[in-house]
Amino acid sequence: MSYAVAAALQGAVYQCLQNDAGLSVLVGDRVYDAVPKGRLPDLYVALGPERAADASDKTGRGAWHEFVVSVISDDAGFQTAKEVSAAVCDALIDAAMVLDRGRLVALNFKRAVAQREKAGRRRIDLTFRARVEDDA
Repeated sequence: MSYAVAAALQGAVYQCLQNDAGLSVLVGDRVYDAVPKGRLPDLYVALGPERAADASDKTGRGAWHEFVVSVISDDAGFQTAKEVSAAVCDALIDAAMVLDRGRLVALNFKRAVAQREKAGRRRIDLTFRARVEDDA
């Protein structure tokens, strides 16, 4: 197994979300790799935790990466968060991402968990599964 492609995958996902016109209409530039300190915006997208597992075989090194993209909203209901979540899915699924290292073989939606947080915030955690190969 190689975890060497993890940073390249994260960077490509972040750039894909930052540069997506449909998502930008909804959240502007409020897509975060690291959530800023201080008062947070009423609506934003944040990259979250990741897990990786070996997917190497006799043809080369590779890994499955499961990563979370979170949509956080202060709206009273889930409608806005669900609209943004749909835009995140539209941006990532079947995106032609170029990685700084390695190659993205596949990227699929796995699951979503919608929940209420303290202080009335809504949060949707979208889990995606990516298959990468290391070309180094």
